[in-house]
Amino acid sequence: MFLGIFLAMFAAGLLLGFVGAGGSGFIISILTTIFGLPLHTALGTALSAMIFSSVSGTISHYREGNIVLRNGLVVGVFGACGAWICSRISVGIDEGALQYMTAAVLYLSSGLLWLRMYAVGRMKAEAPLPGETAAAGEGRRPLPWLKGGVIGLACGALSGLFGVGATPFIQLSLMAFMKMKVSQAAGTTMLVIVPIAVAGGAGFYGSGHLDLKLLAVVLAAITAGSYIGAKFTKRLPSAMLKVSMVTIPMLGATLLLF
Repeated sequence: MFLGIFLAMFAAGLLLGFVGAGGSGFIISILTTIFGLPLHTALGTALSAMIFSSVSGTISHYREGNIVLRNGLVVGVFGACGAWICSRISVGIDEGALQYMTAAVLYLSSGLLWLRMYAVGRMKAEAPLPGETAAAGEGRRPLPWLKGGVIGLACGALSGLFGVGATPFIQLSLMAFMKMKVSQAAGTTMLVIVPIAVAGGAGFYGSGHLDLKLLAVVLAAITAGSYIGAKFTKRLPSAMLKVSMVTIPMLGATLLLF
């Protein structure tokens, strides 16, 4: 079975690398519907797998200056609390009901991805003042404890309950409520996901719903597939990329319903 999972995750990695997404919902749907793994185990595996991809993405975005560090840490800390608490709640929810709830969240995520692409097309990045960087401006502002706490708890709860990365939810929240530019929201989201994935994965592991061997197989396959798939991102038409970004979570949700 592990060989079959590796091949399926490698194929999924090709798609996820192409669109540049974590695809935890897509991973969950494959593990449960094709290989018949318990839903809670799939949730814990998918959420834990995001730790590694998010760390590498965070380092890259930090070097590019795309992370609003203090705000991201506030949202991430509260997100970790929400993820840990709700991962413990998730294991007590009936798998049948949880499967439909996860599918609904994935459909919503697909809609938010479309909304994000629309917003990116309409928004123009604000040019910083001469000699001023995002980090410098950030240092003069008070920490957004209230906004950061609400965003973090809500998005962390989604991740903990349903094993999803909540990327579109976090990005749109950062742009709408913290007035971040698109590039800052993308980079800061990667930072926020790290503590959420760690806390949520720990919650599932503590309740016995995380198989480390399965996690290793999924990580190896997704990493290899994503590396190759990313090479096609700029080689294929942008219209195909946009359609794929929206349809992949929809496909994952549809698989969970059947």
